[in-house]
Amino acid sequence: MKCINKITAGILTLTLVTGILTGCGSKQEALKNPYPVYENALQNAEAQTESDPFFSASLCTGGYENVGMDTTDSQVAESAGVFNTATHEIPYAQNIYERLYPASTTKILTAYIALKYGNLDDVVTISANALDIDPNSSTCGLQVGDQMTLRDLLYGMMMKSGNDAAIAIAEHISGDVASFADKMNEEAAKLGATTSHFVNPNGLPDENHYTSVYDLYLLFQAALSNDEFRNIIQTTTYTSNYTGAAGDAKTQEWTSTNQYFTGDEKAPDGFTILGGKTGTTGDAGYCLVLLSQNAAGQEIISIVLKADCRINLYLLMNQILTGYGN
Repeated sequence: MKCINKITAGILTLTLVTGILTGCGSKQEALKNPYPVYENALQNAEAQTESDPFFSASLCTGGYENVGMDTTDSQVAESAGVFNTATHEIPYAQNIYERLYPASTTKILTAYIALKYGNLDDVVTISANALDIDPNSSTCGLQVGDQMTLRDLLYGMMMKSGNDAAIAIAEHISGDVASFADKMNEEAAKLGATTSHFVNPNGLPDENHYTSVYDLYLLFQAALSNDEFRNIIQTTTYTSNYTGAAGDAKTQEWTSTNQYFTGDEKAPDGFTILGGKTGTTGDAGYCLVLLSQNAAGQEIISIVLKADCRINLYLLMNQILTGYGN
């Protein structure tokens, strides 16, 4: 409809101009070799359609109905989905459009933005505000005045799930958390994540901070286009060497919170776990966004949100991979 309107507008404009020049109803000789407005507009529209793929061409798309729940212990979690990035199919769907708290899976979007707009070698000085968080929440153990590269902060945020690192990243990229949250919502909207709204970079509870399984799939797939992001989520242990406020050398070693990497959980037969991001809060329950490869070499994104306990989180994840990830 949009192309037809442009064509029609072009024809009307040409008609009006011709009428002004020649006079309506005059018997003057027709213009020789007139510009073929209609034909050219059609050709341009067809060329644009062929060269510009639809937004969803590389995305997994499906209906609104739930699929596959009768063959899993779906009751242990509120929402889950399997997304085959090779076939663009969604073979398992459990409330994938429902608004839910994302907990630390939020940090997928934070990392995506940091990698898009930041320089990994930048040195970031940790502010007091970055440490003004619940002391019982997950942190990297940073202190005011510590100086750490953006690269190391990303590893600390994604592997150790450091909420302090997430705030430091937000302040470095946008100046403050509120401005960074605006950028989060802007980037999420660009990626089609229309069920989401973010107010902080780490996923700590807020009634205005929410997403869905499908939106997390969109954000995760976009982040996976960055090789550095892939390197981070596939790392099991990482050593950060940085400088303290007094100029002293400091070292920390972080281990992934992904229990497939720690050896506490075993991947289903035929699957290789490539990485992912965990998240846990009282309101969000137990969450996991996972990237794996099946026996056919296809990359599978699988997501579980709001599981009732960690054991059941991995139980359902294994079930949906085994039954629907091949």
